[in-house]
Amino acid sequence: MIFWGLLLLVVAGLAWIRLAPSDPAVWNVDPQVSADQDLASGVRRRIPGGEETFETLHRIILESPRTEVLAGNPGEGRVTYVSRSKWMGFPDYTTVQQDDGQLGLYARQRFGQSDMGVNKARVDGWLSELEARQN
Repeated sequence: MIFWGLLLLVVAGLAWIRLAPSDPAVWNVDPQVSADQDLASGVRRRIPGGEETFETLHRIILESPRTEVLAGNPGEGRVTYVSRSKWMGFPDYTTVQQDDGQLGLYARQRFGQSDMGVNKARVDGWLSELEARQN
């Protein structure tokens, strides 16, 4: 009986992680990126770029598996994306904001203490692809 109770708790927890609602008011906020930073729970990057660069980056991000727009669009100057892990569906949020000829990117996890470098790898991959497409 205890086994089935524990199993039910695990399944319920995993369902919550995958199905928990994402409130745009909480996640689609100013990324406040003043410099590149590697954080335990994510990453901040700042690159030069205007509207055209933002549009190209937006297309690159949407080509990523299990990634979709949570809120915003490049025309508004800010977009927040949700990327989910393949097996467990853990959500990571990335906000991109265009301001004064700069793009600020802030990628962070929702659950846990450390993202184990997942957001850094994802964002740096997007930026490498952006650089390749611009050259």
